[in-house]
Formats: sequence, C-alpha cells, structure tokens
Amino acid sequence: MNRGTEFVPVEPGSATAPAGGAGRRGGFRPWAVLQKWLSFVRFSHTIFALPFALAGMAVAARDQQGWPGWRTFLLILLAMVCARTCAMAFNRIVDRDIDARNPRTAHRHLPTGQIRLPAAWALWALSGAGLVATSWFLNPLCFVLSPVALFVICFYSVTKRFTHYTHLFLGVALGLAPVGAWLAVKGGDLTVLDGLRMVVLAAAVVFWVAGFDVIYSLQDYEFDRRHGLHSLPVAWGPRNALTAAFLSHMLMLGLLLLFGLLCRFRLAYLVGWFLILLCVLLEHWIARRRSLNWVQTAFFRLNALISVVFLVVTLAEVVFEGGFRLRL
Repeated sequence: MNRGTEFVPVEPGSATAPAGGAGRRGGFRPWAVLQKWLSFVRFSHTIFALPFALAGMAVAARDQQGWPGWRTFLLILLAMVCARTCAMAFNRIVDRDIDARNPRTAHRHLPTGQIRLPAAWALWALSGAGLVATSWFLNPLCFVLSPVALFVICFYSVTKRFTHYTHLFLGVALGLAPVGAWLAVKGGDLTVLDGLRMVVLAAAVVFWVAGFDVIYSLQDYEFDRRHGLHSLPVAWGPRNALTAAFLSHMLMLGLLLLFGLLCRFRLAYLVGWFLILLCVLLEHWIARRRSLNWVQTAFFRLNALISVVFLVVTLAEVVFEGGFRLRL
C-alpha cells in the first residue's frame, strides 16, 4: 500500500547503501535478506489490520469462547500475511516510477535497485496464489471469494490516478480483514445478526483507515498536486481534508459503539471504546497543531494502539463472560 502504510522516511538498511551490497561484502546473510523483503512489504504494519481480523474471528467463534481451533487460526494468519504481502508488492510495483520522483519515497527498494522488478512480480504472484490456496483449505465460500479479495486489495494502488477518494478504497481493502476472518470461521453458516455485526465492524475499519490515510497523505500534498495525483487534500485543501478525516473517525467511533451493542458487550468494551476515542482526539490534535514530522507518530503509534486496544477488549468480552452490559 501507499501513503497509508509508510511510517518512517528511511527504510531499515537503505539509508546510504543497499542491503544487498552489505550482503555481498560479507557473504550471503539470510537474516539481512529476510529483513530487506520484510521492509519491502512493510511487514510491521500488519498490526493495523490483523487485530481487527482476529477480533472478527473471536466474535465469529463466540460459541467456542473465541477460539476456532489451531487449524483455522493458523490458516487465517497465513491468509492475512499472503493478502497483505500481495497488496504491498503490487503497490510498490505500480508506484515505482512515482516513488522514484518523490523525495520521501525515492529510497524505496525498487527505485534504488535493492530489489529487482521480476523478483517483486514473483513475490506478488506467489503471495496471491498463497491466499487462494489457503482459502481452499478454509472453506468453499472463502475459496470462491478469494479472487474478489485479491482484486480489491490490489485495485487500491491505482485509484490515486483517477479519484480523490482513494482513501476510501484503502479502507475497503483493509476492511476485508475482519470479513475474511469471520467467513473463515463461519463459512456460509451466517445468521442475519452475524452478517450485521460483520458488516458494521468492516465499515468501522473502512472509516478508520480512510481517516488516518487522509491525515498521512498531507505529507505528499505538494508532490501530489504538482504531479496530478489525486487525494482529498489535493481536491479540498489540507484544512477541509482534515475536517473530513475527523468526520470519518467520528463515524468509525459510532460504528464501533454500535458493534458493541449488537454483540451485547459489557464494561470492558466500553472502557476500550473511550480509550480509542482519546487516541482519535489526540491524533487529530497532533495533525492540526504540530509539524508534519509528528504525523508519523499520529499515524503509526496511535493507530497501532487503537487496533490493539480493540482486540484486547473484544477478546476480554468474548472469553470472559458476565458483568455489565451495554444496552440499547
């Protein structure tokens, strides 16, 4: 993925010399090679979507206290890794010329030659095939829908070339994470309430991701404007775009509260919801009051905290029953 999945301005091991060069001087270094590929797909940013996927899995397996069994759990993890790797590899491939012209991204692996294009395409193909294969072992519905998921998560990377609402497409791509995990547990055996809970959670992820991607895209505002790329800051101006991001996050908070009500969650979830609210407010205070360098803090640390808090309180509600309930 693109703006919404980049944290640090300098990739590990790529500030001054390609990691491959160091490997040639000291011989083959498997750990250095692994680090290079993990950095290429920004593996650390899995923390954004994975907790929501695991939360969806836990609620879907509520009859088993949130645990669907090791086989399903490991297959969900593998599918998440394959899906995100495929999406990120595709993003880096199709954006390589844009990245080379942008000072903030010119250090990335393809523009600098640290990773060759055929190798990137091979990673994309293998990870995409891995997602389809993993879904086959989950259930027939996941297998049938896996090509649709692949299209959605890859399509985001081209949207900034023709629409200012590219942030929503990123949100939809990440919003598939809890949907996929839910269907991995339930398959086609969904009740109406199950479907409603799943859709509400996915919608919350969509607006959460869209909001923080708008904030992060402020860093590329001047570059995007000069090069004809699309984003809400380019279309509406930075201040109006920040207002749109704030409204998006308010929708996310409302949907998370609705999700708790639909699941009949209790006090732990309500406490977690208030913590998420504080993180969102702090994120927008930073975006409006501090320099763009602080946007990275708002983007990575606060949003990682939001996803982890949501997972923890959801697991607490599913695993430990009893206590106070949120009532309509």
